[in-house]
Amino acid sequence: MVPPRLRVTEIFHSLQGETSRVGLPTVFVRLTGCPLRCLWCDTEYAFHGGTPMTIAEILEAVDAYGTRRACVTGGEPLAQKACLALLTALCDAGYEVSLETSGALDVSAVDPRVVKVMDLKAPGSGEEARNRWENLAHLTPRDELKIVLADEADYQWAKRVLAERRLAERCPVLFSPVYGRLDPAQLAEWILRDRLPVRLQIQLHKLLWGEAPGH
Repeated sequence: MVPPRLRVTEIFHSLQGETSRVGLPTVFVRLTGCPLRCLWCDTEYAFHGGTPMTIAEILEAVDAYGTRRACVTGGEPLAQKACLALLTALCDAGYEVSLETSGALDVSAVDPRVVKVMDLKAPGSGEEARNRWENLAHLTPRDELKIVLADEADYQWAKRVLAERRLAERCPVLFSPVYGRLDPAQLAEWILRDRLPVRLQIQLHKLLWGEAPGH
């Protein structure tokens, strides 16, 4: 049987720029393709192209960096069916594995050893209608929810969803400002004012290297 191949945009070694693992050396596997078109997307270069690679080839490339943390991202990695097998293979190889996903595709079959970092799309993304709310039932306290906010309207939406769906009782919740659009200090003031049980997230990699790909 021919082994499955995934389209890979890039594999690189960097510091984790987001989530509770921020600052930790991590190997990133960025898969190609995404069915969403968020208005503030910063990885449009991953929508098309990519290099076909087998899971064994990906594992070999990841292993070369000598880091025990691996993050599978995109694009939208779950848009490729073989992503599930890749995640399991990384776990089997002993990596601490996280998955960055838009929240628009089913996460129920993701290996339970994987930490799911799942978005909820606020109105400012242009993709609010793509939120797959049933995914919330598949999150555990090990997982994390991320809401990227472009403006105060997005913040008010996120605050309402946080309360109505009791998100903070499921797993840690991250509020992240759109880079260059929403002042992180302003978002911090809103979070403190409203006593929200969330983590303010600023993208470390952009503070260090700007918007250059491969970081």
